[in-house]
Amino acid sequence: MKTLTTFNPFQEMDEVQNRLRTLFGGFPTFPVRFPTNGDKFKLPDWSPLMDIIEDDHEYLFEVDLPKMQKDNVKVRIENGILYISGERKFEKKEEKNRKFLRVERFFGTFERTFTVPEDADATKIMAEFHDGVLQVHLPKHPTVKPQVIEAKVQ
Repeated sequence: MKTLTTFNPFQEMDEVQNRLRTLFGGFPTFPVRFPTNGDKFKLPDWSPLMDIIEDDHEYLFEVDLPKMQKDNVKVRIENGILYISGERKFEKKEEKNRKFLRVERFFGTFERTFTVPEDADATKIMAEFHDGVLQVHLPKHPTVKPQVIEAKVQ
């Protein structure tokens, strides 16, 4: 299953740079944004980590969304594409004698897109959100096993 993403020629460099920076204790950087036709081309601010699991009955997308509420997450299928999107807002609580020394979590909007496999039944998609993990269940169509009927030769 392939991921559909907006083309960004520097995306791979951004990802490698972020991994190296995080590995050595630095702050992650944000994706490069390019202006197009006078408008700002907006890429998602971050991309949540996720697992995609397949068994005989379904595809399961597990998305890590810590400190998010289910009301800030949207899941939809449109024209054969699964969209998982949302927004995590930065809530900086100013308290006397307290300040942030380091902020490593990403905030802002995100969107992940996937082509829905041909054997998936998009009409039965279901999503649930518990303990900061979004689970999107995409059932498969029941497989029809070929029936063999032998004819008696006379």
